[in-house]
Amino acid sequence: MSASKRLLLVHAHPDDETINNGVTMAKYAKDGAQVTLVTCTRGEEGEVLVAELASLASDKDDKLGQHREIELKDAMAHLGIADFRFLGAPNKKWRDSGMMGMPQNDRTDVFWQSDLDESANELVKIILEIKPQVLITYDEFGGYGHPDHIKAHRVAMRAAEIAEANGWKIEKIYWNTMPRSVIQMGIEKMKEVGSDFFGAESVDDLPFAKPDELVTSVVNASEFVPQKLAAMKAHATQISVDGPFFALSNNLGLSVWGDEYYTLVKGEKTAPFDENGRELDLFAGIKQ
Repeated sequence: MSASKRLLLVHAHPDDETINNGVTMAKYAKDGAQVTLVTCTRGEEGEVLVAELASLASDKDDKLGQHREIELKDAMAHLGIADFRFLGAPNKKWRDSGMMGMPQNDRTDVFWQSDLDESANELVKIILEIKPQVLITYDEFGGYGHPDHIKAHRVAMRAAEIAEANGWKIEKIYWNTMPRSVIQMGIEKMKEVGSDFFGAESVDDLPFAKPDELVTSVVNASEFVPQKLAAMKAHATQISVDGPFFALSNNLGLSVWGDEYYTLVKGEKTAPFDENGRELDLFAGIKQ
């Protein structure tokens, strides 16, 4: 517990952390905070976007998980994060559950099927070790309904509850949020250049878009966008440089990735605030 600020992020698969929280992680790490990432699965069921690595897929050699561990390590090097772990490691490994409704959901070894208290208690061990004041995870829908995202949310919230009963209270808990207005702007700008954003015609087509009024907090850290983009490129099997993420960067400028949005669900919203009344520092008001 050497750092005065300690941040814990709980994510489902490698790459989720960079897309959702890349500049947040890089900013707080640079500021001297202890940033710990816990990833719940290795993303074995992910699509492989690199043709020469297609044999890694789960329906072929089933070695994507090992490769994504390497991608995660490389991404964390770009963001300046030294403490990143897989839930339950080294003894327990939960497998990627695949998209909702797929046969993989029913495998006994997937994260979706894990016992909630068993998996939560693995996270409790980390919480009691590092004693984070701030926790970031997904909302109850997991952002877009992926079973591993939903389970990561449940595990994180349950672990915070158990940890508090065992002597450590996490003061502030945030859920990742993408405001509708920002996404709609992205869709419109992409249409202007003859491209699309995940095939969406409007923001109503995207389940992860949230009403703006749910956004309580924002991290403005555009100076760390180059690190975030480098980390995204490190997740090469999952994020294509020709895909919508980098198209946004090319057509809207790097600033599109410089703001990361959150909903505070535990703790007090504390100044400083931006012009929209959104909290600007996730550690504001921390007492311990």
